[in-house]
Amino acid sequence: MIPEDELTWRFVRASGPGGQHVNKTATAVQLFWNAARSRVVDAPTLARLRRLAGRRMRTDGTIVIEAAGSRSQADNRREALHRLEALLAQARQRPKSRRPTTPSRAARQRRLDAKRRRSRVKSLRRSPLED
Repeated sequence: MIPEDELTWRFVRASGPGGQHVNKTATAVQLFWNAARSRVVDAPTLARLRRLAGRRMRTDGTIVIEAAGSRSQADNRREALHRLEALLAQARQRPKSRRPTTPSRAARQRRLDAKRRRSRVKSLRRSPLED
């Protein structure tokens, strides 16, 4: 969970449908969180977060999440916070390390048998050679 004092909110006018309401009220939300200076993110998580966030992360480590899907400011706030927490949860999951494996002898044999069968089928399609 991200501490509330690390979050900065900005409310702007949203685009799209809504008639006069959308022209008068600032319902769209911009959520700013500086992940580089946060006390809840360690170095490996920050590296994964940089990769996952992409364009949403500025060079100084601030992540900007924008939400304008709802006509309600409260709903947009919840949506932005939910997206940020989902992004952080995804970054906290360490990727599984790949253990290199080698094919078994039987698997190699099956692959070679299949190649021989395929070669035989293709050779039978050829026109007979003239002597």
